[in-house]
Amino acid sequence: MTVVERVASRIIESDVALLEPDVRAAAQSLLGDEAPLSPPGVVQAVVDEVLGLGPLEPLLRDPLVSDVLVSRWDTVFVEREGRVEPVPTRFRSERHLRAGIERVLAPLGLRLDHGSPIVDARLADGSRLHATIPPIAVDGTTAAIRRFNDAVPSLDALATGGHVSEAGAELLREAVRSRLTILVSGGTGAGKTTLLNLLSREIPRGERIVTIEDAAELRLSGDVVRLEARSPNREGVGAITIRDLIRAALRLRPDRIVVGEVRGSEAYDLVGALNTGHDGSMSTVHANSPEEALIRLEMLALGTGEGIDGHVLRAQLRRAIDLVVQLGRVGRLRTVTSIAAMHPDRTETVYGA
Repeated sequence: MTVVERVASRIIESDVALLEPDVRAAAQSLLGDEAPLSPPGVVQAVVDEVLGLGPLEPLLRDPLVSDVLVSRWDTVFVEREGRVEPVPTRFRSERHLRAGIERVLAPLGLRLDHGSPIVDARLADGSRLHATIPPIAVDGTTAAIRRFNDAVPSLDALATGGHVSEAGAELLREAVRSRLTILVSGGTGAGKTTLLNLLSREIPRGERIVTIEDAAELRLSGDVVRLEARSPNREGVGAITIRDLIRAALRLRPDRIVVGEVRGSEAYDLVGALNTGHDGSMSTVHANSPEEALIRLEMLALGTGEGIDGHVLRAQLRRAIDLVVQLGRVGRLRTVTSIAAMHPDRTETVYGA
């Protein structure tokens, strides 16, 4: 057993409050006795072991890392500046990995066991954790952590970084100010949430905004009401869905509704909200083109099983959404590849190829 393991075990078994300052002080005291010549980093390693995800914590502190991907206890990858690469970080065992995940889930009232082998959670720093365990994960416990990245401060900075042209940035800025309803489309890791954040910051002050997210990542100022979905508790009850939150948002007198991502039957409620006087609202969806984005929303809305007429829904969609902003990758660079304007009978590309 390493000195980090020994000290961490002693702290966990003691009556030390599991708060960062208390654990750090206890670690410094115990290390003074057990390993007085240990380097300063050992104290932080003990804190990470007691309160966080152990060996993953240094990766989560790296500002260049956007995703940490654990394929199994001894196989870890990160996405750094648009490239996925392996790292030497390892857990000691499957049990060590499971213990770290359960440790960060405990304060959230969530469980990860054979009864609930899949979990989604928002960590204290805003990062999103998705984990699975056997038998769902055949080769052992897996985890994927998407870090909240607030590195891009504005649309102008987005243009400076080559992610969109100055003309494209101005088009988006004017679309927000003109209260056009915007859908941001793209694949996993394309930067949809980042762009949604930047667009939301262009909303003029004085408007009442309600944000709805699986994990609260939007950072807005002004008259903002933030709503966050909730997973079932340990007893499997108490879930609050995005669909529940959209319905609740309509009673909060919003000028605009901003939905972090549409991925289920809440698409039906969103389309309804957009057709009832909430111009300028925004959301994101996984799709490879503006037309596919509309098709995906349609399919998700039809998934309610409420006997919706597809032709009516399609017409409502085209009237509800004004612009679809498509994101993609050019090499390692996330970019706005096109902006399309929606018309009742056609789609018009107004920016890009």
